[in-house]
Amino acid sequence: MTDPAPQLDDILDDTADEERATASVASDASLLRLPPALPGLDTEPLRSVDYAWLRMDEPANLMIINGALVFDEPLDAGRVREVIGQRLGSIPRFHQRVVRTAGAGWPVWQQVDDFDLDRHVVVETLGGDGGDAELSDLIGRRMGEPLDPLHPPWVFYVVQGYRGGSVLFGRLHHCLGDGIALMLVLLSLADLVPEGGGLDLDHADSNPFRALFAKAQEDLRAVREATERVMPEGMKLLLHPAQALRDTGKWMTGLGVTDALGRLVLRGRDPRSVFKGRLGIEKRCAWSRSLPLEDVREVALAAGGSVTDVLSASATGGLRRYMLGHGELAANLSFRAAVPVNLRPLGEMSQLGNRFGLVFLSLPVGIVDPLERMGELRRRMRLLKRSAEPLVTYSILRALGRSPMMVQRAVVRLLATKTTAVLTSVPGPQQTLYLAGKPIRDIFFWVPQAGRVGLGLSICSYAGQVRLGLATDTGLVPDPERIIAGFHDEFDALRDRVL
Repeated sequence: MTDPAPQLDDILDDTADEERATASVASDASLLRLPPALPGLDTEPLRSVDYAWLRMDEPANLMIINGALVFDEPLDAGRVREVIGQRLGSIPRFHQRVVRTAGAGWPVWQQVDDFDLDRHVVVETLGGDGGDAELSDLIGRRMGEPLDPLHPPWVFYVVQGYRGGSVLFGRLHHCLGDGIALMLVLLSLADLVPEGGGLDLDHADSNPFRALFAKAQEDLRAVREATERVMPEGMKLLLHPAQALRDTGKWMTGLGVTDALGRLVLRGRDPRSVFKGRLGIEKRCAWSRSLPLEDVREVALAAGGSVTDVLSASATGGLRRYMLGHGELAANLSFRAAVPVNLRPLGEMSQLGNRFGLVFLSLPVGIVDPLERMGELRRRMRLLKRSAEPLVTYSILRALGRSPMMVQRAVVRLLATKTTAVLTSVPGPQQTLYLAGKPIRDIFFWVPQAGRVGLGLSICSYAGQVRLGLATDTGLVPDPERIIAGFHDEFDALRDRVL
């Protein structure tokens, strides 16, 4: 039997030599849209998998992760700008843009010579009642706006006037990093106590997340212990991803890889539904009420599953109810959601970038009983997690970044025909954090969808609460709040079923 570990190391080992060897894509039309490199400044080759995510941008689907930190108190915009400038100033990537080189033709990261923080920290004020509707409209509008390629691919909006407080709304391009990495970047802005104020970069106790992105991680054990206290569930994803893969040795046998690749290629198209169709520029977003995490854990324990199982099944039920409202739900119907699987160890967090694979989970929207639906969803997910699919999809993404643009688009759109949604779950900090001296009351985010996928579901926990974020294409689902209402109804139904 083939030894799995060396093959795993081969797949996860992204080196600069690999990127420099990809000059064959010099004719890639996507390079023409990038600004030219400035002479005399240091550059770093863009990793092929990150280039794949950069090239997935389409006018109707931007590969930008959108997230919101909610505050009950008004933020001091000047102080927030100072915190962001100082904290993110210690992470080189946030002062760099992607440019094209004159010779090799491979895109590189290069320091922005005239970096202007005011371009990246912008103040907005909600009109009207300053409630959920106004915030949703603002975020939905921004979701359809591309980031300026002349500048580093990120921006934060200090949104004033939301329910008497503020929102810090961040937009970070996927080429910077994946959801786990960018969640920790956002939290590197925060403190464990309000007195820290976010300005003392050397005060590790005030901000255990910052050290994850330091160039020299001298004491990773201290960082790990501090961060594990704050977000224990998230740390499970960071401490043992590669080891977990090695423990399942059959993943990386030749047979396992061939089987996973065969399933990806041979899967049929997802069925037509209200969630599939032509996409437009305009987007909509919604988010659930916060659910006490202990309540969800109680339901999960009684139902024989995990917190993610309960929430994913409830979200699937919300989709089911929406489809019923449109009269198109058939018995035993399922459609797939792409689910990210982290492959990055904690020690490589400072590299940012993307280090995750995908599994394609079939959501049983045709099952009526909420407990039966959760059981079937859990069974399907366990089978996928024991497959080689995450590593195969990660390898495909790396290969796409080194392929001509027309090849990448064809493959992404082929996979999109087999997918209806993206579903992700990010366990966040389990205690209240502070930014610029103000307590963060809530965190929620919206995942981007590649190709022609128009539905994104994002589960995020924070400070003993958990929420579902929902991003949709306006032309397909103009009323995502109805799916959110169905999510709550399905959670209540599952709780009543088992308690």
